[in-house]
Amino acid sequence: MRRDLKIRGVGRRRAGPDIVIGPLLHARGAQAGGVVLPRWRLSATALLAGEREPPDLRVEGVGLPVPPRFLHDYGPVLKGKGPLRLWRWDFAVPRGLQDSRSAYGFDGDERRWYLDVPGTAIPPRIAYTACGGCEDESQIAAAGLSRNARWGHLLGRHRASPYHLLLAGGDQVYADGLWEGVPELADAALLSLSRRAALDAPPGLDASLDRWFLEVYRHAWTQPETAAVLASVPGLRMWDDHDILDGWGSHPEPVLDSPLYRAIYAAARRAFRLFQIGMPEDDPAETLLADEPPSFTQGLVVNGVGILALDLRSERRPTRVMSSRSLDALPGWLERFRGCRHLLLMSSVPMIFPSFSLVERLLNWIPGRQAMEDDLRDQWRSPTHREEWERVLRLLAGFMRESRCRITVLSGEVHLGTVGVIRGLDLELWQLVSSGIVHPAPTGLPLDMLERAARRTETLFDGLTLEMPGFPETGRKLLGTRNWLSLTATNDGGIEAEWHAESGPTPLRLSIPGL
Repeated sequence: MRRDLKIRGVGRRRAGPDIVIGPLLHARGAQAGGVVLPRWRLSATALLAGEREPPDLRVEGVGLPVPPRFLHDYGPVLKGKGPLRLWRWDFAVPRGLQDSRSAYGFDGDERRWYLDVPGTAIPPRIAYTACGGCEDESQIAAAGLSRNARWGHLLGRHRASPYHLLLAGGDQVYADGLWEGVPELADAALLSLSRRAALDAPPGLDASLDRWFLEVYRHAWTQPETAAVLASVPGLRMWDDHDILDGWGSHPEPVLDSPLYRAIYAAARRAFRLFQIGMPEDDPAETLLADEPPSFTQGLVVNGVGILALDLRSERRPTRVMSSRSLDALPGWLERFRGCRHLLLMSSVPMIFPSFSLVERLLNWIPGRQAMEDDLRDQWRSPTHREEWERVLRLLAGFMRESRCRITVLSGEVHLGTVGVIRGLDLELWQLVSSGIVHPAPTGLPLDMLERAARRTETLFDGLTLEMPGFPETGRKLLGTRNWLSLTATNDGGIEAEWHAESGPTPLRLSIPGL
């Protein structure tokens, strides 16, 4: 519920800045070195039109005005708007034992936004989303769906019982239309993958790609329901292939290394860094864990709950999900969360999911490149990634056993909701899957095939088993409708999970106890 709050020190009212995108809230954390901090650290970003430097930000509870920091100049790319520039404001809101609400707004501007600050004694309440668009958005209306219905539902739940943190599990935007939307790519769009790999990047491509990705974010994040959530719930976001290009990292290496595709990747990376992390190239965000580029792996802690968002795209190749450098760094990243009761591990593609290795092997026998091939090779369960997958699972199991910190994996990507669990060695590793908040779910035969595959219990390595418990409320393993996930920490170190589905019984609930 909105409140008319006065923010101390607001100056004389004048016309506020012309906001093109934003404000967007970015979570920076409330804990460091195992110590609970008395402040909730945040950044706000906004893309503004005009020549003038924007005013300071006024935040209720923060004594001094917050000055703007320049991030990027897009130039005059929107007619009648002048130059578009991205700005950031960094601040820390004091915390008490109980939750509180702070208003924020630009100095001299009547507009106000509100954020909820987690009390130091309050278990975190977290929303998780993935797949915030579609390859062809006409498919949404064709399925009889309203594009932003799930965002509107999330917003309503937030207003009734506010969330402290929004985790975005990848594919926040869908950039797949660039082959039609970027004029310099029109000729390449007519060619096969192998022939595209032989092309040089045409003059002007970088600037056109920057304009394209700007428009992609503007379309997705200025939808009224989405914009209201992004302005009121601080986010931690990871990327996946559609934030770049469908199947990025699973294409043949000559394609990935070609001038055309490297230009696309570089533009997508700039846009992700600026909009989703709120970070300039020369000053890493405090949530960034990797010592050096290209990894965007991030982490933060709030009230004993850790979040580790693995970057599974920046270093991806057809033969790997993560680079050897990131795999070697993973034990150190986990160590940062040793004092936590529960660690939420964000993996854009599900880590605990049925194997489709037989389907992938059959496709390899069929001449030519199949439409499903990149999607299957994208999965952790692809035979190509088996050794890497087992290594990561052993690391996670070892950390749980030694630290007594429960790990739960969060994923999106597959446009379904489901639950997976690996059992054995006196441990359980849970997987929660929720997507998409905008993207429609598969229907018909593909959904039925996935449902049948999910009914098998698989025997893995080291005496471990993998199963998909599914949802007692529906009697099915998979949730074949659009959905988003809410997570509430419990005092014993557990998590209460709720899938908010667009149709059928909802919410669907699962309790994961602490260790």
